[in-house]
Amino acid sequence: MGSRSKIELAYIAGFLDGDGSLMLQIKKRTDSQVGLRFMATICFYQDTRHGKTLSWIKEVFGIGYLSKRNDGMTELRINGFRQVENILTSLLPYIRFKKLQAQALQEACEILIKTKFKLLSKKKLRRLVDLILVIQSENYVTKKKKSRSEFLTILGLTP
Repeated sequence: MGSRSKIELAYIAGFLDGDGSLMLQIKKRTDSQVGLRFMATICFYQDTRHGKTLSWIKEVFGIGYLSKRNDGMTELRINGFRQVENILTSLLPYIRFKKLQAQALQEACEILIKTKFKLLSKKKLRRLVDLILVIQSENYVTKKKKSRSEFLTILGLTP
């Protein structure tokens, strides 16, 4: 990641609090035995007319990809357990409104960095479900949110 001052980190944390989202998703995967994977994402949103801010954030962290959406918005997405965990570690002292989500996503990334998916114990998988629910409960989502039992079923943790 690029060099960052405390002022830059505080600004970016404020931007995330207002115009960002934190996500931990379970995605289907056809190229593995497990058939699933976790995906950690930090996403910043901005009107495309003011997209330079997102380019600057990308430059500060030295990671992520920008995409212009059809609705006039631009997104900066940062994926990857280690990258997301590193960024959250640097932003957490400054995050105010999304602190619970950031702490949950950081903990999930720490678990997923240390253990490959197929080696995750049932206890760790259940903890990851709990962390998804913390993040999800604080997010504004237009689609229906999955329940705890739906996540447990997806992960094969139901009796």
